[in-house]
Amino acid sequence: MQCRYALPLLMFAMSSSMAAELPAASRAEIDALLNRLGSSGCQFNRNGSWYSSADAKAHLASKLDYLIDKKKVEGTEQFITLAASTSSMSGKDYLVKCGTAQAVPSSVWLKGELQAIRAKQALAK
Repeated sequence: MQCRYALPLLMFAMSSSMAAELPAASRAEIDALLNRLGSSGCQFNRNGSWYSSADAKAHLASKLDYLIDKKKVEGTEQFITLAASTSSMSGKDYLVKCGTAQAVPSSVWLKGELQAIRAKQALAK
């Protein structure tokens, strides 16, 4: 009976230990994205309610911490897809609204900010 459980447990242990860590460069990009969001003054829609940019930053940071703890995020784009685009509770898209501009999906806003971050880094080299 013990052998019956040994293989699944071994496979689980191996898959958990083989999960990639979040690279430092990706962590720096994600931190930069969260800081941009937090200081943007934009509103963030989650499950039909609007929140401040500071609240949005805190919420996405907690989702990031969860994904890192579970070793489920390996890069910046994956963070945007897994944590910063939709509610894990309702499945609804997150939205970002800056000033009088029309609200856009958070994935679009974050990917635009990521491009700006990377362009700035490329110019600095």
